[in-house]
Amino acid sequence: MLLDPLTLPCGAVLRNRIAKSAMSDSLGDGTGQPTAAQANLYRIWAEGGAAVSIIGEVQGSPLFAEKPGNLVLQGGDAEAPWEALAEAGRTGGAHLWAQLGHAGAMAHPPISPDPKGPSALDVPGLKCAALSLPDIRALPDAFARTAKLAEARGLGGVQVHAAHGFLLSQFLSPLFNRRGDAYGGSIQNRMRLVLEVVEAVRDAVAPSTPVAVKLNATDQLDGGLTEDDALRVAAELSGRGVDLLDVSGGTYFPGAPSASDAGGKGPYFADFARAARGKIDAPVMLTGGVKTQAQARHVLESGTADMIGLARALILAPDLPQRWEAGEDIEFPRFSTPPPPGGITAWYTMRLTALAEDRAAEDLEPAAALAAYDARDAERAEAWRAAFDLPAPH
Repeated sequence: MLLDPLTLPCGAVLRNRIAKSAMSDSLGDGTGQPTAAQANLYRIWAEGGAAVSIIGEVQGSPLFAEKPGNLVLQGGDAEAPWEALAEAGRTGGAHLWAQLGHAGAMAHPPISPDPKGPSALDVPGLKCAALSLPDIRALPDAFARTAKLAEARGLGGVQVHAAHGFLLSQFLSPLFNRRGDAYGGSIQNRMRLVLEVVEAVRDAVAPSTPVAVKLNATDQLDGGLTEDDALRVAAELSGRGVDLLDVSGGTYFPGAPSASDAGGKGPYFADFARAARGKIDAPVMLTGGVKTQAQARHVLESGTADMIGLARALILAPDLPQRWEAGEDIEFPRFSTPPPPGGITAWYTMRLTALAEDRAAEDLEPAAALAAYDARDAERAEAWRAAFDLPAPH
């Protein structure tokens, strides 16, 4: 089943069941524009056999970005870099989709002078104001504009990002969302913005353009989004033109462990994916924890999900779909010293950069990779503030 094509509800056909799931590739030029290295990376993944690659993240505004390596698509942008990226990602019949992002309360402080989330928060490592009701009501159209621009630039689809603690995920979570109006309280109210954004995006793009949603199975935080509430969201997404539900989990709340750094074996959130598949009228993709061909095949053949989302595995072996076709698996790294928080993510991101630039990766421990990653972000933050006329952080 790994090599079987998948026809989405909109009619688009994915050539197999393996996706390069969204991750913050951090390869923008620091002013929100794609780079030649970024185009090269998505060409490599397309040539390696992935059916679809999802760019994380494409922002509609520079004010609430997750990192200064994100892309920004707001009209008036130079079209050529975007069209080059789209062409590269379509190599060999692959799809390239934009993940529509808005970090909300989790916006990167050096480039976000006024972060806002569902509710005002002031906790260690995180401070933000609350979005006003007019701010919230403007968001569906803002996401829709970005989706339409992505489509116009040649990207083959979009994914609404409602996971990992970013804005739409924040609205779903009782930890972030303490509102007392129509967008807070019950899960029916907390999911209202997600549903409005999905409907606006679906209406903005062509009926044949795929619209995916990335949803947390759980925030993995006490008092956060529960699996029962997440299943209610999945059920409510039925009938709204969703073409693929991407199941993931965890949040980037300061101090929270990353689901992708977990030491367990086997797919994460498999039980949730199986349950969600029975709630929504769209295929389900399971992202996280799949490391072997046997695990991937079991997910599909057991009816747990319809697609497999891979990220770090495709950094280690961008031709992994072809290797799996030949019956080969890969080895994942083991580090000699305990990595610092964020160190493993930084290690993979710097290795991804080397892949994009067609050079050998440096042999770095996670702590050294994190230092290099942070230094690069600091340089790009300066470029970002200059490009978008933003003040330096206090």
